[in-house]
Amino acid sequence: MNYLRITRENIDGEHICCAMSGKQALQKKEWLKQRLDEGLVFYRSEERGKCFIEYIPAELAWAPIEAEGYLYIDCLWVAGAMQGHGYAADLLAECIRDAKAKNRQGLCILSSEKRKKEFLSDPKFLAHMGFSMADRSDCGITLMYLPLAENAQPPKFRDCARHPQAAEPGFVLYYTDQCPFSYYWVPRVAEAAKEHGIPLKVIHITDRETARNVPAPVTTYALFRDGAFVTHGIQSDKKFLALAGVKE
Repeated sequence: MNYLRITRENIDGEHICCAMSGKQALQKKEWLKQRLDEGLVFYRSEERGKCFIEYIPAELAWAPIEAEGYLYIDCLWVAGAMQGHGYAADLLAECIRDAKAKNRQGLCILSSEKRKKEFLSDPKFLAHMGFSMADRSDCGITLMYLPLAENAQPPKFRDCARHPQAAEPGFVLYYTDQCPFSYYWVPRVAEAAKEHGIPLKVIHITDRETARNVPAPVTTYALFRDGAFVTHGIQSDKKFLALAGVKE
């Protein structure tokens, strides 16, 4: 398998795996363009398909973590026919090589306890690759890390992420433009909530400092109900209505 790094020079003409075309891809690409100058790396297979890794210096990550000197992996995704060929290990190896070249302390990434959860990296795969748990959120999402420097201090969640809780009643949804699926589904969920009279407050996160203070470990999509964290999984309008108890 050959791989390609997305840059400012080629981003407009290259696909980005998680959003092949359309407005979803354009929105994601705009978000990426703003991060490339901050050191974000998007590295993917040359073959079309969901096979890529996206990472950034942890100090600049849109995540409520404290991970000075680390690289934070936004997303490591190999899906469909791409699975089972060692491509995830290839992508991770490139990230490790890059981290060492930049004298970073290590890598960190979000995962989950026991079983894999959607949109998060598989804890069994990460453990196989040498990662350990650095911190845990009350909602079962974990911060895994792979130290690359001697005496590297484990990263940790900020308190807002370790103990997820929203202040407002009803449904509250935080999201960023980092995930193209949010761009597609959030307006549809908002419209469905409006049609059925379901209280829903949508908070679009547009800067890193706000993202670092989101009351959940995942900032791409975090849904609460009456203060309690419900899910980081991006909901379709039908799934959201089912969560709200609406039968169609």
